[in-house]
Amino acid sequence: MRALKVLLSIVVIFGVLFVIGDRVAVGYAEDMAADKIRSSRGLSKTPEVSIKGFPFLTQIAGRNLTEVDAELGGMSTSAEGRTLRVDKLSAQFHDVTLGSDYTSIQSAASATGNAHITYADLTKAAGGGVKIGYAGEKDGRSQVKITPNISGIPLVSDLEVTGSITVSGNTVKLRADEIPAMCRALAACQSAVRSQTDHVWKLDQLPGNLALDKVVTRSDGISISASGTNVKLPG
Repeated sequence: MRALKVLLSIVVIFGVLFVIGDRVAVGYAEDMAADKIRSSRGLSKTPEVSIKGFPFLTQIAGRNLTEVDAELGGMSTSAEGRTLRVDKLSAQFHDVTLGSDYTSIQSAASATGNAHITYADLTKAAGGGVKIGYAGEKDGRSQVKITPNISGIPLVSDLEVTGSITVSGNTVKLRADEIPAMCRALAACQSAVRSQTDHVWKLDQLPGNLALDKVVTRSDGISISASGTNVKLPG
């Protein structure tokens, strides 16, 4: 009986040591992965990386991780001479394959991501004194309220239009749904409004070249989801 108790104690001790060692190893791997993602993506800050699944050591031995989550912070993209800032960017990679050195991430069977952009950043990116705010949804389309900054044209100084935000590939598009009749009658007015309400931005720094697939307007900004399969990951 005493020998059995000693044996059980040894098993428990080794089990505890294995768990501690496993957690230390996963912490080290998360730090390395974060540094490599930062350098490969040219990020100003080191992202937060979380490796899911237990035990980690058996996953690393098979060069395959169940899931790797990354909080990448913000990023910026330029178009038409203006910069659009993404406030938050996160990604989740599933069934991740490691390189032969066991430290580099080669690919993921599937991945999802999410980007958040505030209305303040959309307003700044539109430029020219344009204001963009929340307008809910209509007929399944995510909408925003756009207030152009039009001067020198009678009756349209306080013009306000509703615009729709759509995504395709790595592109975010903002377009006014309809120009008010009083403005459509004047070619100069319609052209001036469109120049301030219609914009296209490319989010070409998405991790693994994920494709944008849905945008939702919320009271604090727009939320854009992305996904991909057989995703190649640098570093």
